[in-house]
Amino acid sequence: MKKWIVGCVMALGLAGGALAAGAGFSLDKAPELSKKSEKEYQAALQNGAKLFVNYCLNCHSAAFMRFNRLKDIGLSEQQIKDNLLFTTDKVGEVMKSAINPRQAKEWFGANPPDLTVISRSRASAAGSGPDYLYTYMRTFYRDDNRPTGWNNLVFPNVGMPHALYELQGERKPIFDEHHKVTGWEQVKPGQLSPEAYDAAIGDLVAYMQWMAEPAQHQRTRLGVWVLLFLGLFTFAAWRLNKAFWKDVK
Repeated sequence: MKKWIVGCVMALGLAGGALAAGAGFSLDKAPELSKKSEKEYQAALQNGAKLFVNYCLNCHSAAFMRFNRLKDIGLSEQQIKDNLLFTTDKVGEVMKSAINPRQAKEWFGANPPDLTVISRSRASAAGSGPDYLYTYMRTFYRDDNRPTGWNNLVFPNVGMPHALYELQGERKPIFDEHHKVTGWEQVKPGQLSPEAYDAAIGDLVAYMQWMAEPAQHQRTRLGVWVLLFLGLFTFAAWRLNKAFWKDVK
């Protein structure tokens, strides 16, 4: 019971710090990939799932998502087994972290939070959850004063290192006299160009948004047809009611 209370307090502290940081830094708008064609949208989610498994699942878990749900974004069971199963050998298992929780606490000061619904929990007045994650993953910079060697503009003094630095490279923020970020200086190049990295993060964020609510895309599209049906039904009911009562005075 004591551990559960401490865990809740820690989670609230992390969330509160993240939201406060997000409110103090202007968030960039995450790409709205759901507006693309179904084929392009699924391709983006598949790339995001690959990035999530390769870079995020090393330390973070997604304990409420099973690998076999990835079939909903167009992957076959064999493709999941061949390319995405690194922490288990069963497709029906949940996405557990590869790191030992005790080691994670020693290295980072706290066990990395579960990411299943992270895109929903990070929404604030500054922007949506995807906006927060999209900006957060693109504002890491080298800071030798931090234990991990990294810092972040959206979440200052964050305990998380830059997991995707090999793709983005190392950058340094450029500040004006008011300590406002005006741009970035590329210190070391990454495997991807800045444009390609931003696109990759857009795919990753889209996957994390889908993971938080896998039926959201289908629900949104179905909702349009439901509203149209209700509109036609209301019109028909109104005309029928008028016909029934036309002779009643």
